[in-house]
Amino acid sequence: MQVILRNDIDGLGKRGDIVDVADGYARNFLLPKGHGIKASAGAIEQAAKMRKARDLRDASDREAATTVASALVPKVIALTAKAHDGKLFGSIHDAEIVAAVTEQTGIELDRKSIIIDEPIRTLGQHQVKASLHPEVSFPITLEITEA
Repeated sequence: MQVILRNDIDGLGKRGDIVDVADGYARNFLLPKGHGIKASAGAIEQAAKMRKARDLRDASDREAATTVASALVPKVIALTAKAHDGKLFGSIHDAEIVAAVTEQTGIELDRKSIIIDEPIRTLGQHQVKASLHPEVSFPITLEITEA
């Protein structure tokens, strides 16, 4: 059965995509929950409009993420933490990084966009990754000093 997706569904497609799915999956999940509509001539035209709107929104989101990235990459974000002999009591978390970025640059990030590969437990300069868009990820440089 051909279904037009009304929402992004992992592993299946994005909003406005026309996908072939099993009849039972469409009847029992997609259609009753409002995640899709049965493909017809009129609905296919509506899907084209949804795809166009999605593409425009995606382009503007990518452009905004690129602007934020170009503003944050050259900056060094300063953080203070309690430490002894160069080692922190605890570690630096994504919420602390987001708060410091907002305070020092005025740019608000979502804490889920910060990717910390391994816990930050020492003083000095560190880099974490920020991913604001699937196509835009960039490093944020942190300078951690003793409080």
